[in-house]
Amino acid sequence: MSQKQTILNHLKGGSHITPLEAIGLYGVYRLAARIFELRSEGIEIKTDVKRDSIGRPYSRYTLAA
Repeated sequence: MSQKQTILNHLKGGSHITPLEAIGLYGVYRLAARIFELRSEGIEIKTDVKRDSIGRPYSRYTLAA
């Protein structure tokens, strides 16, 4: 299964995903690139920018409702 399909299946399961989760769960180091590809295919994905415990921003992706 491709990384893109793996990420899509994860999101379709009702979960969100962050870059750190993508690396840990699936070995996907370029999550933003896979999200871009999915969006290019017409899949609506919402991005929320969060901050970690020391204030660094990161993205959290979910399927748009």
